Amino acid sequence: MERLFICFALLVLNIVAVFAQDARMTSVATSTDVDPAQLLAKPVAANWLSYNGDYTGRRYSALREINTSNVAQLRAQWVFHAQSSSSLEVTPVAVDGIQFVTAANDAFALDAQTGRMLWHHARATTEGLIDDASQHHNRGVGIWRSRIYMETDNAHLLCLDARSGNLLWDVAYTDGNRNYGATSAPLIVKKEVIVGTSGGDDGVRGFIAAYDVETGKEAWRFWTIPGPGEFGSASWPGESYKLGGGTTWMPGTFDPELNTIFWGTSNPAPDFDGDPRPGDDLYTDCLLALDPDTGKLKWYFQFTPHDLFDYDATETPVLIDATFRGQPRKLVVEANRNGFLYVLDRTNGAFLSATRFVEKLNWASGIDEKGRPIRTGIKPSAEGTRICPGMVGATNWHAPSYNPETSLFYFMALESCNVLALKPQEFKPGQTYYSAGARHSEGDYSQKILLAYSLEGDQPTWRYVQAGMGHSAGGTMTTAGGLVFFGDDAQSFEAVDAKTGKPLWHFNTGQNIAASPMSYAIHAKQYVAIAAGSDIFSFALP
Repeated sequence: MERLFICFALLVLNIVAVFAQDARMTSVATSTDVDPAQLLAKPVAANWLSYNGDYTGRRYSALREINTSNVAQLRAQWVFHAQSSSSLEVTPVAVDGIQFVTAANDAFALDAQTGRMLWHHARATTEGLIDDASQHHNRGVGIWRSRIYMETDNAHLLCLDARSGNLLWDVAYTDGNRNYGATSAPLIVKKEVIVGTSGGDDGVRGFIAAYDVETGKEAWRFWTIPGPGEFGSASWPGESYKLGGGTTWMPGTFDPELNTIFWGTSNPAPDFDGDPRPGDDLYTDCLLALDPDTGKLKWYFQFTPHDLFDYDATETPVLIDATFRGQPRKLVVEANRNGFLYVLDRTNGAFLSATRFVEKLNWASGIDEKGRPIRTGIKPSAEGTRICPGMVGATNWHAPSYNPETSLFYFMALESCNVLALKPQEFKPGQTYYSAGARHSEGDYSQKILLAYSLEGDQPTWRYVQAGMGHSAGGTMTTAGGLVFFGDDAQSFEAVDAKTGKPLWHFNTGQNIAASPMSYAIHAKQYVAIAAGSDIFSFALP
């Protein structure tokens, strides 16, 4: 009888504990309220409030509980499985113990301590999309007050109640053209939510658009392909500007002091046939500096004029204040898909330096004093031409990071080549617009390498060669604990010493990684998290 009483008492205590946990998480969820001032914090610590953590794009966390001396003890705390996607590309957003994540068109709120789902907003994937949009990738949410914002595969902007997941409004920001898609996480700046599109290989006209965070009303729109009579329109004869590409796949960054957003644009279309689009093809393969209040262009820098190789410039533009060549400067740094690491003055777009970071590079012999590539003249041909880097680039959209304590910039590079065969085509709605076929380059192999560069170095400070076939798309994050976390090319989540690149810890997820990590804290306990395959993994010290 006594044993039965003890068992009953334990059962009651467990039930009470569960209800207490439910009440605690319900209280946290219903109190979610991110003041706009919180979005200005840099670097991030307990909360990770946007895709890149903060507005700088540095993906640097001030948390240091997990460090070089104890990272080997890191253990998985929980795993959340998302049934709506088999290839997550999301970076979770963490706010006061809650994680917000996306998978395809679905959004989830999770207890960031246990991985337990608090709510789920479900939306069916869109049928009839093409190319990347048909893969239904989604990279996360933006948050403002008690609202979260996400893009859908068919370029709708959704506003959800962060406390319940209920839909508050739904705005379609394209005309319904199914060649458009959207993959980015929105960027919240002041009282605007800023979005872009995918589909630069599919004959659409790229743009960046801003919407009022409360009403969803459009505030402004900047077209990345100029219309007739506008500056740069000479590259776009007739109505080709409507098909020119230049889409804005990824979130940008923001400098509140300069009141400027920085956004990258993708390749021109058709990808590999330059005849329909003579000239530089503005504003494709560009970094754009825009006024966030009006959408007006302040300056632009084009990395690959008249691109014939699919060298998107949608890699994160990272904002760094540092002494460069003996002078304090406000810099913007980008590891570009074309194989060069660029440093620009972000106050005016002035070109400062470009460093080649891959061995396999044959489309250009260097960069001139104005920042334009010195081209070798190779281009896609009817019989096929070996092009290096290959069509997925020397790096890509996966996140770089910068650690102010080491003064090193970290990113994943890819050594690869492709044979590109030119096949001119007429544009047809519902079809891609590449005008080429790509195949493996015999004798070439693909290899991923984690690189660490000082901003003035012409060689990497260290390099960490990956084991794998070069197929992963895992990005990086760095911390005050002296670490770089990243998804490697062998399905593992890894940590290395930020100063030396020495490997310190890894966890085999058993799934391909196509996402970038983040960090957060609950009651001073630090966690690191990453998406792999269809799962979100969270780790902490014992």
